[in-house]
Amino acid sequence: MEKVAPRSSDTLPIDLLATEKDLEEAEDGRSISLQENVASDIPPINPQDWNGPNDPDNPMNWTFTSRVYHTTVPALLNFIITLGSSIYTPGVTDVKKQFHVSSTVALLGLSLYTLGLGFGPVLAAPLSETLGRRAVYLTSLPISSLFTLGAGFSQNFASLVICRFFAGFFGSPTLAVGAGTNADVWPPVYRAAATVLFLLAPFAGPALGPTIGGFAAQAKGWRWTQWPILFLSSAAMLYLIPLKETYKKSIIQKRAERLGLPPPPKGPTGLAAMKVLLTITLIRPIHMIFTEPIVGFLSFYIGFNFSVLFGFFDAFPIVFEGVYGFDIGNAGLPWISVLIGCILAVITVICVDRVTFRKEYHRSHEEGRGGLVAPEHRLHAAMMGSFGLPIGLFWFGWTSRRDVHWISPVLAAIPFAWGNLCVFTSAALYLIDTYGPMNGASAMAANGLVRYIAGAAFPLFTIQMYDRLGIAWATSLLGFIAIALLPIPWVLFKYGSQIRAKSQYESIKA
Repeated sequence: MEKVAPRSSDTLPIDLLATEKDLEEAEDGRSISLQENVASDIPPINPQDWNGPNDPDNPMNWTFTSRVYHTTVPALLNFIITLGSSIYTPGVTDVKKQFHVSSTVALLGLSLYTLGLGFGPVLAAPLSETLGRRAVYLTSLPISSLFTLGAGFSQNFASLVICRFFAGFFGSPTLAVGAGTNADVWPPVYRAAATVLFLLAPFAGPALGPTIGGFAAQAKGWRWTQWPILFLSSAAMLYLIPLKETYKKSIIQKRAERLGLPPPPKGPTGLAAMKVLLTITLIRPIHMIFTEPIVGFLSFYIGFNFSVLFGFFDAFPIVFEGVYGFDIGNAGLPWISVLIGCILAVITVICVDRVTFRKEYHRSHEEGRGGLVAPEHRLHAAMMGSFGLPIGLFWFGWTSRRDVHWISPVLAAIPFAWGNLCVFTSAALYLIDTYGPMNGASAMAANGLVRYIAGAAFPLFTIQMYDRLGIAWATSLLGFIAIALLPIPWVLFKYGSQIRAKSQYESIKA
């Protein structure tokens, strides 16, 4: 079994010749020589990489409390940004009346916001590369909030949907950069727990949006579906005050400038840099969708699951307002079951990771393989969750009728949401482990592109589909598609190593 080459940070030598300098004192201060470093066991500063495995500037060496805080920051921001997608939907009826548009057109406020979220990697990559991750967090949310403010004060439908699009567009970088922050502060063996908690946020946001927006729209009208986003954003900006930079390149560059050391070599600049970034965030992801079976099938699978979730923004009002007579406020409460399903998925992924991946990780160390684990061991939770999706859909479709209590379709959303997040989390971990940091970022960008385009398109025809097929058969159609896609994680678990061996991109050899 071939081992992965060690990272450059593990192989860069420390300059041993520097230990022959003497301690010198000058009138303007002290200059500490490397002979003093030897005497005090302090290694010399490495201007191009971490200063050894215990470098205090390395975010992985920060205190546990600090690392947890820096994990919660992108989670909180992603919750707010994704909450902004669904919180609009309870106000669709008011939007129709005020601007004299159809239901499908009124839903453009949801679809264009979701489409804006899909551009996250394209916008985040150049910002993160040049300014660091901290700057992305500090700038994207305020700009997004300004467009949310504009949406709330819009006097015509065109300005409403344009502001909604740009609110999603400028908020989207936090969705793309958050995974990088987790990779900055947590080693791979602990990354599953951090990742699933981080990924809970963009699922919890859409789940709670209709609940919050429903009561706001019922009491104050559709404009008040936008104000909770601003209230939460204001609180989040205060929470960001202690935030530090976690991006390795930015930390090392600033440290070199602070100490007067030669900075690390810069990569391409200008048009060349833009070409590299577009390759990673747009060109390569699209290429991987069509040439890498792992990326293509997982992106299609997750894109479908995500689109069904967004289709529920139409289906839930049809069921709970149309069949069971809920008002707008109470019609958002069934979404709490989606949140419950997501929380159960978090528990499932963490427990499965402890039993499977961590066990293989420790075995790898015992066998002298340096912690190298086949990425297919990340797919156990996805294989379990693949059954929850069709079960939830068929259950929801065939019990959403007047002679069955409303609690039944509410409970049906739990296994669907559980399976959805289990599949998504496992796939994200699998793609990163398979393709590594650089190509893994492109693989996740491909996944995000498909996911949000599908999520934007699906609500535009969900109402027509339910009108023509009825609740039972429209939902069953989705259930049959979920069954057809169910084998994907199972096939990858069995044949993933063979597929990886034929990849056009550098991938893990395990």
